[in-house]
Amino acid sequence: MITLTRLDGSKLTVNADLIEFLEPTPDTVISLVSGKRVIVREQVAEVVHQVVEYRRRVLVGCFVQEQLGQGER
Repeated sequence: MITLTRLDGSKLTVNADLIEFLEPTPDTVISLVSGKRVIVREQVAEVVHQVVEYRRRVLVGCFVQEQLGQGER
């Protein structure tokens, strides 16, 4: 999950796995696989960075769990 900012300043948490594409109009438009669209203050590059960091944390967590599991054998 990533946390972004709506145009009115309120925070929004989005499931990064459900982002279909980003549009760099004057504001960033996020289209979700559900068909919903969300407009946020963050630039496309910042949203991409947050998604990459989120996925990195998930993969590192999986690796750590795998390593811990192997050590118990």
